[in-house]
Amino acid sequence: MSTQIQMMAEYTNSIEFSSLPPAIIQQLKIHLLDSLASLIFSTRESLPQKVARALGRLSGIQGTGFPLKLAPNFAAQYYTTLIRYPDFMDNFLAKESTCHPSDNIGALLAAAHAEEVSGSGFLAAMALSYEMECRLTEQLPVMISGHDHTTLLAFSATAGIGKLLKLPADQLMNALGIAGCSYHPLVTSRASYTSQWKGLASSLVNEGCMNICMLAQENITGPVQLFEIPEKGLNDIYGLKLEYDWTKDKFELIPRCCLKTYNAEVHTQSAIAAAVELKEQHHIKAEDIRQVDVTTFLTAFHIVGGGEYGSRTLVHSKEQADHSMAYVIAAALLDGEVTPAQLTPERITRTDVQELLQKVATNTGFPLHRPVKVAGLLDPYTAAYPDKVKSSVAIRMKNGTIFKAEKDTYKGFYTTPFTWEDAAEKFKRLSGGRIPENTGEQIMELVADLEHGSINQLLQIIFKS
Repeated sequence: MSTQIQMMAEYTNSIEFSSLPPAIIQQLKIHLLDSLASLIFSTRESLPQKVARALGRLSGIQGTGFPLKLAPNFAAQYYTTLIRYPDFMDNFLAKESTCHPSDNIGALLAAAHAEEVSGSGFLAAMALSYEMECRLTEQLPVMISGHDHTTLLAFSATAGIGKLLKLPADQLMNALGIAGCSYHPLVTSRASYTSQWKGLASSLVNEGCMNICMLAQENITGPVQLFEIPEKGLNDIYGLKLEYDWTKDKFELIPRCCLKTYNAEVHTQSAIAAAVELKEQHHIKAEDIRQVDVTTFLTAFHIVGGGEYGSRTLVHSKEQADHSMAYVIAAALLDGEVTPAQLTPERITRTDVQELLQKVATNTGFPLHRPVKVAGLLDPYTAAYPDKVKSSVAIRMKNGTIFKAEKDTYKGFYTTPFTWEDAAEKFKRLSGGRIPENTGEQIMELVADLEHGSINQLLQIIFKS
């Protein structure tokens, strides 16, 4: 009987661009454009520039040519940093775990530092990596055991890189086995008080995955029975069991991937939409608010509402702000939006938002949170997740009036997805002022017709200035 690593390798080699449904191809292009918007935006931001300086020193690069002169492994780390840093990228939501499928894109872009990568080949590898990470997130929810979702990125990024580097099955199995042994990041990086590593963890995984694929090309071996080895295999270590039949996978999960309207953690999106709607409908002024009550599902409560991941009312950094329900709701009620402008140090530390966020309380629809399975059944907000992202916002005014709105979706959620036009508008907003307008148009045109272009060409256009 084939092992999971063997089946993953066979699945990887079975994916071809010609086998992708047109709707999947179009969705991948939308997600790629969305990721490139974050990548371009981040090139002028302080933290990614620190990473760039460190990688430049490691590479001995001076003068012009950065980042196109980077070695493939450092390119994977840099591109992933750029895409991930704003925390404005895509998500996949499973019942017990979540992930950012676009974490794979930086690694796949970096493969172009090793060889020419066609647009059609890139889209096939992107489809593979997206589906594999989403499927693993659904089937092997390692976040339950305290491991970060980037643990599963190690498999999907390695598979995608391996496909673009044309690794044969035996080398690909070795690479997947080595990656699975090597990367088990912890969710600690996402707990309060949240540090900058929250936005950088996936970049180091991808640096390692590129390194591993290069080693596998030299026929260095890894554990093919990674999951199944008794006692020491991943199934036993995690207390879970991965027994997925990869031959039956038909890209069912890519259509469930989501994009963000607001520059905030994914589980806050519907609540922010409700808050913005109330502000616009009732012309609410912050100084007239007595209290804001947000009711949401358990996953949101734990990650951004003050549950298992810690307090979210002490907010003095971007990383804490975009993962604080209290902060993003306060910012939305004050500014009518949550964009990168709401996550600058100057905005975060202003008195108006600091005072208002202390008036925001986040709770679930059922007062008890354990046992989780029971609470999940009794709480209507949690029971609906992840098929819906139910949140309600009730604003109590000082004059006694209560305004309330409830949402179970948002623009960008898979039930109300982004169109190409939505992605293009977001791309223009994020890349504006970072690259010339005509360069932005070139990038959008190339992505729209990517199957007839190359990733090398795309990178040259992005970084030509």
